[in-house]
Amino acid sequence: MVIDKCEFFEKVVPDTSIIIEGLLSNMIDSSKIEVKTIIIHEAVLAELESQANKNKETGYLGLEEIQKLRVLSDKNKFKIEYKGSRPGDFEIKFAKAGEIDSIIRELALKENAILMTADIVQSKVAEAKGIPVFLYKFPEEQNFMMLIEKYFTKETMSIHLKEGCTPMAKIGKPGECVYKKISEDILSKEDLQNLSKDIIAKTKLRPDSFFELDRKGSTILQVQEFRIVIVRPPFSDGYEIMAVKPVKFMNFEDYNISSNLSKKLLNDSKGLLIAGEPGHGKSTFVQSLAVKYLEMGLNVKTIESPRDLNVPSNITQYNLAHASTQEVQDIMILSNPDHILFDEIRTNEEFKLFIDLRLSGLEVLGVIHANKPIDAIQRFVGRTNLGTINSILDTVVFIENGEINKVLSISMQVKVPSGMIASNFTLPVILIRDFATNKIEYEIYMQGDESIIVPISSE
Repeated sequence: MVIDKCEFFEKVVPDTSIIIEGLLSNMIDSSKIEVKTIIIHEAVLAELESQANKNKETGYLGLEEIQKLRVLSDKNKFKIEYKGSRPGDFEIKFAKAGEIDSIIRELALKENAILMTADIVQSKVAEAKGIPVFLYKFPEEQNFMMLIEKYFTKETMSIHLKEGCTPMAKIGKPGECVYKKISEDILSKEDLQNLSKDIIAKTKLRPDSFFELDRKGSTILQVQEFRIVIVRPPFSDGYEIMAVKPVKFMNFEDYNISSNLSKKLLNDSKGLLIAGEPGHGKSTFVQSLAVKYLEMGLNVKTIESPRDLNVPSNITQYNLAHASTQEVQDIMILSNPDHILFDEIRTNEEFKLFIDLRLSGLEVLGVIHANKPIDAIQRFVGRTNLGTINSILDTVVFIENGEINKVLSISMQVKVPSGMIASNFTLPVILIRDFATNKIEYEIYMQGDESIIVPISSE
């Protein structure tokens, strides 16, 4: 039985979801419900304590909710009892698999109490077992605006908040922004914690938002179009929140792209890299390509960690943080999409995944940080056999200040390297050409165990 409306409860057993959301105290304080006794399972406290010890905001939110309930219990004259045994190692280890939820349900059944939850799966399992359930249903329309949004204007790319410091922001557009103070207020630790709690609470409420990573010292969230990073001690020397919001959406046609390059990007590329320095518009360009591929009737998927590309919902976004590279590779090979957008390639494992997907014959576009176009290619040298580079990559698009600054094409030829003209010794040589002029700008070859990159003079 799912109870949608009820004014009075004799006994309730709240689960972790209803506690972390702060819903029980809110309903009591706003006189939406009355209770005589709240029974909290020791497993709920143990799980919240475990999360708080790992510096996870959800743990602190839950413990604060219990403190609010204690204050309300004196004001509204209801009892709070703690029952059940603290969970063992098995229950803690398999909490996400439902072991904690299971023992909370058993307590509600034993006490002949109403199980209170915001988790639809928990409610359905309890209903199947004949346990009375109060399932909190979130309103379809409510204020999802986060407190942190007050720092943003139309021109704000990102805001940077740290305890003991004034709020800072990057104002402008990719490659042309200024980092400036946006308030004279000095932010306290409590200010940052309150903003953090609000972000996490709104993330849980919004259907278009999710946790990307939640670790001891950091939490990464995608809240609609906002990418938010929260860091805290001991990982950092103080609480800090960084939030990024796209300020400009561009169509593929908005870029100054020649017909030859357009054909290469849309039809002929067999291994495309989008390179550039941080904040210069790589992701904006990739998003325009994703939409263009979709308009062409192609099946597009992304690999991200964290997910921060703002793409249409019919493009599936996979988060590497929640799966092994082998799992992602298996899924991509089995689903065989027309294009895979890999944003961004950072670790050795991610380079290996990109290489394996390309050598499997899949069309993969990779995003990579690089100071210069040649640096993007150089980051692959040493991570794979030099003779396979041209099978993995064929084009590098370098983005600077939100525009395509340079394009390189990659091929291989067996020849005498330019740095060994005096000899007749031929080697496989990777030729790096300027796409627009077709002139060779670099040669890469192996000499012993070393890779040699030789700039070719245009004179």
